[in-house]
Amino acid sequence: MTEPAPPIRVLLADDEAMIRHGVRLILRHADGIDVVAEAADGRRAVEEAAAHRPDVALVDIRMPGRDGLAAIRPLLALDPAPRVVMLTTFGDEENVLRALRDGASGFLLKDEGPQELISAVKAAAAGDAVLSPGVTGTVIARMLSGGGPDAGGVAPQDERIARLTGREREVLAMLGEGLSNQDVAERLAIGIGTVKTHVGAILEKTGSTSRVQAALLAHRAGLRP
Repeated sequence: MTEPAPPIRVLLADDEAMIRHGVRLILRHADGIDVVAEAADGRRAVEEAAAHRPDVALVDIRMPGRDGLAAIRPLLALDPAPRVVMLTTFGDEENVLRALRDGASGFLLKDEGPQELISAVKAAAAGDAVLSPGVTGTVIARMLSGGGPDAGGVAPQDERIARLTGREREVLAMLGEGLSNQDVAERLAIGIGTVKTHVGAILEKTGSTSRVQAALLAHRAGLRP
């Protein structure tokens, strides 16, 4: 009999106690997720992450003292490092860009619904980028204007796209829409392991260092699922 997978360990960092309480209630009622630590500022978030080794850190961008942005690199320097997802609000796109530049796995609007929050935690733990649909378009637009992370390219765009197989182009287009590996698998009726293989090949062939950079390439190329 196959043993169940261990729960996803989550650190929640937000200076507003009510926000932490609400997120904690949602995640504690989700199968396979365990909130193992909380913090009210970035300094404490790093300390709690070092002590509890979460798989995913949900971190508010704006907090007193050391804010969420200042905590990203120290969190990613831990061994093992958690996947860092920033909690944000509308109008904070500049800070979102900085967070992505510093290595965050993505961002989530604070007013997303419970299921979106749960899905984001699971996607981050699985290695997917978490890009909230509510602000992805604005963030991508700013990246394309030259203000975002990895705005440049390692090779001409058409050459990078030309290296991909037809199926890899399909998967890249879906990455550009912010779809998770599971979403891509369901859309294409293929196994999730196959999706991961395609994503790895896409990153290697296009010289992309992250799913976010690959998503940006898809938008530049005008790829659509």
